[in-house]
Amino acid sequence: MSRTISLPQKKNLRPPPAKPHRRVVALAGNPNAGKTTLFNALTGLRAKTANFPGTTLEYRVGPCSTGQGSVALLDLPGLYGLGTASPEEAIARDALTGRLSRLGKPTAIVLVIDATNIERNLYLASQVLELDVPAVVALNMIDLSERQGTRIDAGALADELGCPVVKVSARTGRGIPALLEQIEALIQRPAKQARPSRLVEACKCAGCPHAGRYDWAEQVGGACAVRSPMAAGDRSERIDRFLTHPVIGVGAFFAVMATVFIMIFMIAQYPMEWIDGWFAIAQSVTERLLPAGDIQSLVKDGIIGGVGGMLVFLPQICILFFFIALLEDTGYLARAAFVMDRLMRRVGLPGKAFVPMLAAHACAIPGIMSARIIENRRDRLLTILVLPLMTCSARLPVYAMVTALLYPRSPVKAGLLFTGAYALGLVAALAMALLFKRTILPGQARPLVLELPGYKIPSLRTAALTTLDRARIFVTKAGTIILIISVLLWVLSTYPKSDPPREATALMQQADTLEAAGDRPQAEALRATSDRLARRHALEHSASGRLGRLIEPAIRPLGFDWQVGVGVISSFAAREVIVSTLSIVYGLGESGADDDRVERLYDTMREARHQDGTAVFTTPACLSLLVFYVLAMQCLPTQVVARRETNGWKWPIFQLLYMTALAYLASFAVYQGLSVLTS
Repeated sequence: MSRTISLPQKKNLRPPPAKPHRRVVALAGNPNAGKTTLFNALTGLRAKTANFPGTTLEYRVGPCSTGQGSVALLDLPGLYGLGTASPEEAIARDALTGRLSRLGKPTAIVLVIDATNIERNLYLASQVLELDVPAVVALNMIDLSERQGTRIDAGALADELGCPVVKVSARTGRGIPALLEQIEALIQRPAKQARPSRLVEACKCAGCPHAGRYDWAEQVGGACAVRSPMAAGDRSERIDRFLTHPVIGVGAFFAVMATVFIMIFMIAQYPMEWIDGWFAIAQSVTERLLPAGDIQSLVKDGIIGGVGGMLVFLPQICILFFFIALLEDTGYLARAAFVMDRLMRRVGLPGKAFVPMLAAHACAIPGIMSARIIENRRDRLLTILVLPLMTCSARLPVYAMVTALLYPRSPVKAGLLFTGAYALGLVAALAMALLFKRTILPGQARPLVLELPGYKIPSLRTAALTTLDRARIFVTKAGTIILIISVLLWVLSTYPKSDPPREATALMQQADTLEAAGDRPQAEALRATSDRLARRHALEHSASGRLGRLIEPAIRPLGFDWQVGVGVISSFAAREVIVSTLSIVYGLGESGADDDRVERLYDTMREARHQDGTAVFTTPACLSLLVFYVLAMQCLPTQVVARRETNGWKWPIFQLLYMTALAYLASFAVYQGLSVLTS
């Protein structure tokens, strides 16, 4: 008997609802057209920084509130055309055409045009308007254009371009509400972007499409902009006669940068002292709240000390980027790159590398971060590789220690030694740049082709937002890894545990006896001595102390013993740590290099002997130590930042290896050579 089986009816066989399309509005424009200032005006502090897929190039995206909601505003690298003259231009082109899968094709484009030089910007406009994406033109810096005597007919320009044109001043906020209305209108009523009819004719007649676009840009600019006889570039040209002069320009550049760095040191010292003081208070509170032991030491020395050691550099980073943003906004930074390009290109570095190299004399971290002003990846990478050879402020305590050991009563010789250390770092950086140019990074620095923008009053708001963005990236990205490294170094210097030496135990017993007898001051002195002996013994038998013993055969040819080896290992947290480490090793406690006992530290170091009875800190050994610290990469925070800027560990590891090898060979030559000469 047959049976009829009814299959269950499928109900609601509909495709799942599509996710709402993310509305992305891209900001496109020539370099120096004011895109970033406009982006900041539209998004404020809510922007996030990320990397384009598979690259180290950054973009910023932030919510932009319009009348009907919010859109994601995308700030793209500046470009002169949709060709691929540079990786930055290729990235911007791919973002505009929808080839970057993560971002997708933009819903609309805000084409930022510099109102003070409209013809130059219209070449890019001719290409962007052919992308079949709704567009609106933001005629930026209109206030500056009007002060220069130029009047632009926005209505006529809109007719020529076939899209809305809004006069704006991103610096003052003029026209921003009208621009937001146009963005919302484009998103609510998207329409196919019409190709300008005059552009079609110009390209047909010119034969060469590039020539046709330039002809069109000149025709449209002439038709829509009326200039007074005393317009625009006269004042800039007069100033540039001095600031771009082969001799006067170099002197002016050094004067400007010297002023910037003097200001950095003058201003940054106060917040750095405050930060250092706050973390010292935090360590003191931790010491009172937590019982003595490993937990207290971990929180106090590993976590609070590690975070404090990182954040103490934040004021320098913020002030540096604030001044760089101001200089760039005024238009001067382009002149500085032009002036320095001829000198720097001889060793394979671009002219723009000079600003990061100067910044690295304060700290390599802001120097590496400021290398972002170099557009070409090869040039930027070469600059990052040699920047840590510049003498940074973290090396100064080491220099002070060595000069105090060698020339305690000769300030002239000590000053000359300081100068020699600075010169050695600079010469080494230029020499390594030249070597890399001929080996692993062949080729010349990218030819410097740039426009010299008109001078203008910088936007303090833009500079502040740029500074906050850089500070946030440093703290959130690099800070996490630096904290992990600090805790790891604490573990190495704490474990394995060892019993205190008998001398320390005997002194503690004597202290107890004296205190029971009423001699409290003498008892406290004995306890302090016992504590220093226990610390030294614990460090010697910890993992870092054993590593010092392990590497002693390798560093003896440099004139170092295991105590110096412990200092070298601990210096990977920060170079200046060697001073406090040696003060512990030689039994003076962690503050031995920071108070009135500093001379006792130096006296103890001068009296230190190897097992064979020879002095440890001889003149050859001291100079070898100085050379090693001038050239060695002993700063893991810098490595972390380099890793972030190069988008991987390949180049930071190479940087660590080549600088360590360079420092070892140079120290070996100094110690062995001077030992022969003085024997």
